[in-house]
Amino acid sequence: MKTIAELEAKLAEPSEALVKDIAAIDGDIMLLGIGGKMGPSLARLAQNALKQAGVNKKIYGASRFSDKELKAELEADGIETISVDLLNDNQLQQLPDVKNVIYMAGNKFGTTGNEHFTWAMNSYLPGRVAEKYRNSRIVVFSTGNVYPLTPVFSGGATENTPPGANGEYGMSCLGRERVFESFSHRYDIPMAIYRLNYAIDLRYGVLLEIARSVKAGLPVDVSMGHFNVVWQGDANEWAIRCLNVCSTPPAVFNMSGPETLSMRWVAGEFAKRFGVEANISGQESDTALLSNCSKAHKTFGYPRVSILQMIDWIADWVEIDGKTWNKPTHFQEREGKY
Repeated sequence: MKTIAELEAKLAEPSEALVKDIAAIDGDIMLLGIGGKMGPSLARLAQNALKQAGVNKKIYGASRFSDKELKAELEADGIETISVDLLNDNQLQQLPDVKNVIYMAGNKFGTTGNEHFTWAMNSYLPGRVAEKYRNSRIVVFSTGNVYPLTPVFSGGATENTPPGANGEYGMSCLGRERVFESFSHRYDIPMAIYRLNYAIDLRYGVLLEIARSVKAGLPVDVSMGHFNVVWQGDANEWAIRCLNVCSTPPAVFNMSGPETLSMRWVAGEFAKRFGVEANISGQESDTALLSNCSKAHKTFGYPRVSILQMIDWIADWVEIDGKTWNKPTHFQEREGKY
């Protein structure tokens, strides 16, 4: 992949399993918070899957749309966009009623110093959305940050691991889950909690940050020495397919790749591709933010894109100085401060 157009096309390629599953979903689909990093590619993937399935469903995308160009691009792709401030209850109530909602709205970066807004977005808004869409099924985007750091050799937190959110962002995301869960019980709303950790494409993410540091000869701090990662196209696909496995009480899924990856190993792989030596600093900690995603893999299958394929693609992208979003993930953060 050498261009953004090629990248977007790759992200929007549906699998046979997605085409089959989206055809089985009853009703239209609303993406709340479509303007984030994953929303546009998820919408295009869903639209392409609908076309291949030969079914007539509408994909809605709601967001503030501060980027008017994105709004126009999505509309050109067949997505029905709606400009809305979800925290404005009058505007929220004006959204169309649909049978399927994928909730992607939230706040992470900039939480420190603006905690009140993060709690409003992550814990208050979910109750208003659940009340509005109490007759729908809802896939709720969440995060592995609701878990504590776990021993590296434990295999990562499972869905049965007690939450232990570190910092206000993680706590507010646990609040999001609990509020949705409460409304699921109150109104018998089928839901799935989607705990993602971490999705990447060529423009941002853990692998890109490591690759750029290695290429530039900058130190790669391995204190947070292990992590999980998944290609964004696979993460998007699983989110859509979750609509078919919603339940009351909510089904919970950890979402990432199958490997517990060593940052030192990943840096070494990029170093081989760039013909340089990786500049490693620090020493690996015994714990990391890790998720065991066996349940999701049993339900949806393994990711279609492997870790070595992702490393190859990102190395090529860095070599050609491809466009990036310059949005650090702060994956090294061990104190939960974002």
